[in-house]
Amino acid sequence: RPNYLQFARYSSQPNNQPFQELFDSTRTPNPELNSTEARFQISFKARLWATDDRRFGIWAAYTQQSQWQIYNSDLSRPFRENNYMPELMVSYRPDFEFGGFHWRLFNFGYNHQSNDRADPISRGWDRIIAEFGVERGNFALLIRPWYKIPDSDSQDENPDITDYYGHGDITAIYKWRGHSFQLMGRGNLDTQKGAAQFSWTSPPILGPLRAYFQAFTGYGDSLIDYNWKQNSVGIGVTLNDLL
Repeated sequence: RPNYLQFARYSSQPNNQPFQELFDSTRTPNPELNSTEARFQISFKARLWATDDRRFGIWAAYTQQSQWQIYNSDLSRPFRENNYMPELMVSYRPDFEFGGFHWRLFNFGYNHQSNDRADPISRGWDRIIAEFGVERGNFALLIRPWYKIPDSDSQDENPDITDYYGHGDITAIYKWRGHSFQLMGRGNLDTQKGAAQFSWTSPPILGPLRAYFQAFTGYGDSLIDYNWKQNSVGIGVTLNDLL
């Protein structure tokens, strides 16, 4: 996944609600999260095993996304949220063509995502995820259905998370003259809740660094905001895109 640093990310409606109990316990006068914060993501994967032709393999991956209230001196510039996501997947390259599209990616595996915090702001879930990737020229489409592994009622910190995240997402990617344009959509048709995200990655501007722009609307900009609706935009630099 992309490795990026957004120097500034603006939200139309910062989510103070999960932290209100903490604010009350510390008797912080008039606490407010800033509308603008920094955000960065670190992501890497490693092949654990593969066949000689590399068409079939087992991979481990880790992604961490952090939201940092770096411009909020009133609250001592805290990290508002950290999301940790280890994954273990089996990957196969079908190399099958149909209708001008090439099916070259199939992943299947286990995904854990949490913010590693205590109640009342603990969030997390476990999923079984499949991923299908097809491409045609400069265009690629990634389709990811998932199944949420049930937790016991006493342990599930967000039992209604699929009401907002749905049961999968679709990402379209188009490359043009070194630029990369990505559009992701997800949602739940029964609850009519979901999200969309657009991102643009430029050609390299300084060594491997590329300019990066991201716009988001809907629910689940981070785990702490899974049931919170907002619009946000961020600008920064990235090392890579999805492809």
